[in-house]
Amino acid sequence: MSHESQQPIHLELSADEALVFFEFASRFTDSDQITIGDESEARLLWNLCARLEKQLSEPFSPNYPELLAQAQGRLRDNETGAGGS
Repeated sequence: MSHESQQPIHLELSADEALVFFEFASRFTDSDQITIGDESEARLLWNLCARLEKQLSEPFSPNYPELLAQAQGRLRDNETGAGGS
């Protein structure tokens, strides 16, 4: 795990984006299914992806699949069911 992977990333959301994201995430939490319920949710995801592309270097790294797998492992629930980190 690199030092860079532990640096926080800050994303700024407008009040509208935050409200739409809350609804999107809440629906997933309640149903364990990700669905786009409104065009605004797709726009929100596009906006977030564009902002992340400006901040992250990992997606452009030759070893991106390995970096992604490591990050996914750190974020998964551990065997006791408690969240990682």
